[in-house]
Amino acid sequence: MRYRLSCGILMMRVPPLLGAVMPRQAVALPTRSFFNFADSLSKRKEYSERRIIGYSMQEMYNIVADVEHYRHFVPWCKKSELVFSRSGFFKAKLTVGFPPVVETYTSLVTTVRPHLVKALCSDGKLFNHLETVWRFSPGLPGYPRTCTVDFSTSFEFRSLLHSQLAHMFFDQVAKQMVSAFERRASGLYGPETPIPRELMMEEFQQT
Repeated sequence: MRYRLSCGILMMRVPPLLGAVMPRQAVALPTRSFFNFADSLSKRKEYSERRIIGYSMQEMYNIVADVEHYRHFVPWCKKSELVFSRSGFFKAKLTVGFPPVVETYTSLVTTVRPHLVKALCSDGKLFNHLETVWRFSPGLPGYPRTCTVDFSTSFEFRSLLHSQLAHMFFDQVAKQMVSAFERRASGLYGPETPIPRELMMEEFQQT
């Protein structure tokens, strides 16, 4: 399973897009998520993650699709501004800062409420490629205010030097991304739905 950052910036299976402790009820499912370092010279990086979260699909969709406010909670997102919007599609200008670079780029975002938020970088000088995908599906049976979140990001720097220098920062960002959005949900919607841990593990084993 492979995925990407969100304009996530890097929105980015993403960081601090983006630190607090993960909600106690959230369980990160050990899917095949990883940065591929097999080839140390490769500039393309990928990360994916799946979690069952104690918030509804609509609640999580609302937060991920609210790119304009990423600057308030996404790791290392310095600025986020909506520049164009229509039904199912919008453009946002994002500035992401992390040592040793700061990049401003336009993110083209496609949405399908409440199932999908997909962001693709355009006109960036730092990246050849930057894509983030969030998918939301039903959570645990009998717990309507839960959902399964699949997050993935992939990116490639234009410069091999930047790739070698900055990939560790993106590693941190990617690993904190979903947690950053969970914290945002907690701030906007209150405590998450408590779910017995054994039910989460049982659901994972059936996945």
